[in-house]
Amino acid sequence: MTSARRLHPAWIVLAALTFCMLASTGVRSVFGVYIKPMEVEMHWSRGALSTAAAVGLLLLGAAGPFAGRLADRWGPARVIVLALMLLGVGSIASAFVTQLWQLFVTAGVLMAVGAGGAALSTGSAIVARWFEKHRGIAIGLAAGGMSAGQLVFVPLAAKITYTYGWRWSFLWLGVGLLLLVVPVGMWLLRSTPEERGLRPLGATGPKQTAADIVAAQKAGRVSVTEAAHTLPFWLLMGSFFVCGYTSNGMVLTHFMPHALEHNFTAMQASTALGVMGAMNMIGTLGSGWLCDRFGRRGPLAIYYFVRGLSLVFLLYVWDVPSLHLWAALFGLNYISTVPPTTTLTANIYGRFSVGELSGWIFFAHQVGSALGAAGAGWIFEWTGSYSSAFVSAAVMAFLAAGMALMIREEPVRIRPLTPAPATT
Repeated sequence: MTSARRLHPAWIVLAALTFCMLASTGVRSVFGVYIKPMEVEMHWSRGALSTAAAVGLLLLGAAGPFAGRLADRWGPARVIVLALMLLGVGSIASAFVTQLWQLFVTAGVLMAVGAGGAALSTGSAIVARWFEKHRGIAIGLAAGGMSAGQLVFVPLAAKITYTYGWRWSFLWLGVGLLLLVVPVGMWLLRSTPEERGLRPLGATGPKQTAADIVAAQKAGRVSVTEAAHTLPFWLLMGSFFVCGYTSNGMVLTHFMPHALEHNFTAMQASTALGVMGAMNMIGTLGSGWLCDRFGRRGPLAIYYFVRGLSLVFLLYVWDVPSLHLWAALFGLNYISTVPPTTTLTANIYGRFSVGELSGWIFFAHQVGSALGAAGAGWIFEWTGSYSSAFVSAAVMAFLAAGMALMIREEPVRIRPLTPAPATT
């Protein structure tokens, strides 16, 4: 086999990254499975548990900018491995909580910070550095790992919980993360191709020296302060805020209790989440393919618009087939927003800015997630229904579609923050 036909190591690194994204997102996404069992065993209210979920989602996002900044400077691979360790420890510790405040510390802080460090905002820095070509598909594959995590871990957590209890579920997931996933990250993840004497996939032009790479990295980095002076940054943050509000915050946290309140069984609801996860993979991979071929703004707007329609449809689900139909529709655009959002960030602000800027954009996502999780929980406490919460999410999704169409995909140039003195 000639060297031209050999598999580029970028794909091996991407496979390891995808596996890590699968595990980190999967372990962090199962909290909604535990809400009803913890209500029964610990007598904690729906509002209190929703607040714990909201704190976790908010801190998960708050960790993103710092993890992204560290990733841009120290290397994203190292950050992801350390974050996976913290996530595993937090999951194991959650199995032994006896007080509500302890749950806030373990699931709300330790697991959240760990998941934030191992999120796609950090992983996208690896993709941006390893891929010049096929960047959209690569982001789609990594995001597909997030979808697969939900597909694998939510039904698994539900099975363990309703067979052995929620404490065993927390424990086994955390142990599995430390024993199976962390070693893979340590062995296969690399922050840049230059660490192995390679070039990014699809790179053209003369090969750069180490000094050239460091100089290009410094010159090509757009700080968050500079990005904040540009409209695309705020449109990306605003639309991703809506993404978090409508997905992680609203649906992932409250779909399971919502389904149980409407007389679906726990396994029927978890199966629907599995359907959603399977369609996530299809939608996310398809999204990466579309981004590489047809641009990013149009597909991103369509995803948000369809999400709004699916949230309205959720109010009228009446039986198991319609529940699975809804899950398939919502799943197609659940994480499909990630490839266009991330590639827009890389294309507008440069590949050496992706870690930090994606971290801030992801922080906006998690602020939306926290508000969606807490708001929906308290709306249920006040009204006995999630209907008003899902309507608010649908309206915001329609607004995000408009924001996506306003984004101009043009590379920015770093400008001085203060104007130059006028000459006479």
